[in-house]
Amino acid sequence: MSLIQKYNVPGPRYTSYPTVPYWDEPHFSLSKWKETLQQSFLESNAAEGISLYIHLPFCESLCTFCGCNKRITKRHDVEHPYIEALLKEWELYCELLPKKPIIKEIHLGGGTPTFFSPENLERLINGLFENAVRHEEHEFSFEGHPNNTTRVHLQKLYDLGFRRVSFGVQDYSETVQKAIHRIQPFHNVAKVTFWAREIGYTSIGHDLIFGLPFQKVEDVLDTIDKSNSLQPDRLAFYSYAHVPWIKGNGQRGFNDEDLPKDDEKRLLYEVGKKHLSEKGYHEIGMDHFALATDSLYHSFKDGNLHRNFMGYTSSKTQVMIGLGVSSISDSWYSFAQNVKTLEEYYDLLAQNELPIFRGHILTSEDLIIRKHILNLMCQFHTTWAEYGTYFSEIPEVLGRLEEMKNDGLVQITENAITVTEKGKAFVRNICMAFDLRMTRNIPDTQLFSMTV
Repeated sequence: MSLIQKYNVPGPRYTSYPTVPYWDEPHFSLSKWKETLQQSFLESNAAEGISLYIHLPFCESLCTFCGCNKRITKRHDVEHPYIEALLKEWELYCELLPKKPIIKEIHLGGGTPTFFSPENLERLINGLFENAVRHEEHEFSFEGHPNNTTRVHLQKLYDLGFRRVSFGVQDYSETVQKAIHRIQPFHNVAKVTFWAREIGYTSIGHDLIFGLPFQKVEDVLDTIDKSNSLQPDRLAFYSYAHVPWIKGNGQRGFNDEDLPKDDEKRLLYEVGKKHLSEKGYHEIGMDHFALATDSLYHSFKDGNLHRNFMGYTSSKTQVMIGLGVSSISDSWYSFAQNVKTLEEYYDLLAQNELPIFRGHILTSEDLIIRKHILNLMCQFHTTWAEYGTYFSEIPEVLGRLEEMKNDGLVQITENAITVTEKGKAFVRNICMAFDLRMTRNIPDTQLFSMTV
């Protein structure tokens, strides 16, 4: 049996710990969320500021590879009421916080953020700062759809302080694009990349996916070559997460047999990773690659890389507030998720209530495990030699890692674990050995996408 077949099991991507399916919802309350948020804000805001993740859910058409919360519509009259709702939610948070927040990070995700007009995005960002202050070292980023991102979008957001943009590419094969319902010519990506560089963006990213239906090795190589010709500063190279039982018909636009399996899918990754390395891109954490000139690479080398619900970031804030439908907030001591439908979202805001429907209060054990998983995901290394990092189940964790050690995926010393080069492809599996909530409650049904 190959390592791929052996370790290709359902597992989380660890943008949080505990992962959402293992949140202790019965012991969560809105009042506890507010309390931990205020505590964390006072501990950290003056020094490091806070992060905002803003979910903009609208798309004009459905891409069948997408697992995000979205609303498909061609009606742009939905923009204004949604912007007003976001600002109302932010106002409720500002009333809750003990002093004016300093915003260090903003990330606009989707959906399709560039579904919104430049004028409405400007209204949103300016509205946020009616009650907040920009951090001197702020980092604002957004996801741009190459087919509808205009130069005006790019210029307007640049003028508002945005310096990082990521463009969803996925794959340039016409066969693959047709299967995932994302017809996107190379010249559209080239155009927006050149515009962003001309305007002055300091970090331009392209998002690629391997494991898509009908995808072949030559498709991955061609996509990387085309992306490299545009020299993006960073590249995400994601494994396609096939979770149709969660996302319904949106991920059933093709048959399961059309997807690359096990060793075939892993070959796409290995070939792609090698090709990216040859082009000068360094592997940063899981699924991410960056040029040596990019801030993500510097953070990785300096040991400052952070991971949260926005993915990898080059700076850490203890508080991250999520605005918009389905957004997740993180006070470090607790998580809170917003309702998932526009109707519920608008209704709760009309009642002057934060639109939160579930969450989790982290225990002292959760906080220790969270640090270890963050270390593994961001630095491929963790240790329990320092005060407050040991926990009683360490022997059991090491027992679960023994086979991975024998397979050459990890190196284990008396008080530390290091992921080997061979093991980087299996970092999710390695983190799962630390996931006490999962090991204590093995699920009866599949909750996550496959790790490979």
